[in-house]
Amino acid sequence: MARIGRALLERLSNEGVQGPFITIMVNTNVSPQGVEKDQIKIKNFMKKAKARFDKRYPDQNWEPFQEKLDDLLNDRAFFRNATTSVAIILTAEETYIHRLSIRVDEQYYVGDTPYLLAIIKNAQFNYRYYLMALNRDSMDLYFMSNKKLSEVELPSDAPTDLETALGTEITGGGSDFRSGLGYHSGNPKDEEVNIDWNNYYQAIDNFLRNELENEEKVPLYLFALSENQTTFKKNAKYNYYDPTIAITRSPAQLSIQEMEEETGPITDELSKREIAEYKKLIERKSFDQIADIKQAAALGRVDQFFIATSNLQENFGENPEEEYDWRQVLNTTARDVLRNSGDVFVLDQDDAPGEKSLYATLRY
Repeated sequence: MARIGRALLERLSNEGVQGPFITIMVNTNVSPQGVEKDQIKIKNFMKKAKARFDKRYPDQNWEPFQEKLDDLLNDRAFFRNATTSVAIILTAEETYIHRLSIRVDEQYYVGDTPYLLAIIKNAQFNYRYYLMALNRDSMDLYFMSNKKLSEVELPSDAPTDLETALGTEITGGGSDFRSGLGYHSGNPKDEEVNIDWNNYYQAIDNFLRNELENEEKVPLYLFALSENQTTFKKNAKYNYYDPTIAITRSPAQLSIQEMEEETGPITDELSKREIAEYKKLIERKSFDQIADIKQAAALGRVDQFFIATSNLQENFGENPEEEYDWRQVLNTTARDVLRNSGDVFVLDQDDAPGEKSLYATLRY
């Protein structure tokens, strides 16, 4: 799940942004008391970052970084729009804000590369997909990104309800259909309702196939009762609909927040499948020692680099006068992997191939 980390590197590179970089990772709050605490945390981290900056880059000017921090601390919108945590990345020229959906180990980082590992970890098991709230006679479409569900704005002629989709072609009568009337094979009226039900779902499928833009091939899952899932599956031809994962519950009367809270099983199943694929990689040609991995990463030999979260702690070498931050070693190694089109994963050690704390598969 290195897409976000690689996109960040490419963005900085494409814009010609030069280091050094100051990265601050903090968990955030939205209450007035919490905002004040966040401001204090950020100020304290910047004081420590300045000391490290002056030591590591004695010929560089700190003032542009301080000005950007002061602007940020005075920006009410920055604190008002808080997520679970945030990565603040500063250069002498630019300020980059990355909102995260996970809690982080609060820290600061000074180096020639922004701190990517928490951003990569945030992308791990953080899936993007469409979620369709489907009833017999209505539907709404939502998009999941960064563990937040948002409603997709659909055109006025989209088949959001039975009447819009079928119009005068309704055979069973819209009011009877909306009442949740079931069908039985011996009742002609119920058979008409069943026809409308199938026709409506075919109209939805046609809309998905012909109107919904999905260049990234994001999967679609259902939030629906089991009978509606079964009927939709029977009529669906949309390539990116995955019937193997769904939320089996009626979405009627649920708020978007309530539906978001119900999506845990989707994440769990997708994570389970992803981890199962990682486990298979233990048979690949690989390294599990940092010295070997660093060298291979610099040479573009690393295909996938797995870092256990147990590694993400502040650590200095034997000489306290010479900073040796273990996270810096891992971060720069991850940077080299990404720059050479490899993938980086940050996850619990139990989920890594062979349950190793560090593991890198090789291209050759």
